Amino acid sequence: MTELDWVYSLNSKIPQGKSLPPGVKRYAAVVSYDGSAFCGFQKQKHSPSVQQELERALSSVANAEIIVSCAGRTDTAVHASYQVIHFDTQALRTGRNWVKGSNSQLPDSIALLWADEVNETFHARFSATSRTYRYVIHSAPARPAILSQGVTWVRKPLNTAAMQEACQYLLGEQDFSAFRGAGCQSLSPNRNITSAKIIQAGELIVFEVTANAFVLHMVRNIIGSLMEVGFGRRDPGWIGQLIKGRDRTKSAATASPKGLYLVQVGYPNDPLIPLMPKGPLFLNI
Repeated sequence: MTELDWVYSLNSKIPQGKSLPPGVKRYAAVVSYDGSAFCGFQKQKHSPSVQQELERALSSVANAEIIVSCAGRTDTAVHASYQVIHFDTQALRTGRNWVKGSNSQLPDSIALLWADEVNETFHARFSATSRTYRYVIHSAPARPAILSQGVTWVRKPLNTAAMQEACQYLLGEQDFSAFRGAGCQSLSPNRNITSAKIIQAGELIVFEVTANAFVLHMVRNIIGSLMEVGFGRRDPGWIGQLIKGRDRTKSAATASPKGLYLVQVGYPNDPLIPLMPKGPLFLNI
């Protein structure tokens, strides 16, 4: 098995009882990106992706091919203020070298915030125990010119108290088939939401949700239904009814990806991965 074959195998599954080949080190990095121009994180043949840009930049720094694995494969046009990746390489670089070198090669819409060597057992996806997303809504009579691709605009006011009341029905380990996107490849629709809340910051309304993992389009499908509650078209208890019904056709349309951000990934057993403000940058909450 070549070094590159090994890297591919590690990015698909953690080998049990095996170590990295001699001379190969594992590095982790925290990445931020504006997903507007990308087909999502995962590399695709038909469109530019965040993964493609990261691998190109990191490979330039390493002078060798780099393959990355991420904590969460965000969808088309979805953003991240705190995405975590890892990669394996024989190239010996400091965290500062990886950050500065990669950022000089990356487009303005992607940036490494931190990088360092980690234990070979660390895996960006499988070591993570939680992911936190924020969905940012701009509620105002006129559409925003600034951040037009970074927030979802609604003209009508939203009842945030009703939306917060509805959030209680999301908590706990449940079957989220009602908010599961078509084409989801997950073996189970069950997920455990540990926190769900609405935060108001002036004209911005933020839905923040933390879970062990998410099914396809789950956050955008949930916020689409929460906005129905916020507009007064549905009662808060409707969210609980949707979950019990497990029928995607009964819930609201999928919300725009513009306002969605991956803002935190939890690694309780890996203190080397630094915690940072959740963001995104324009939110001081």
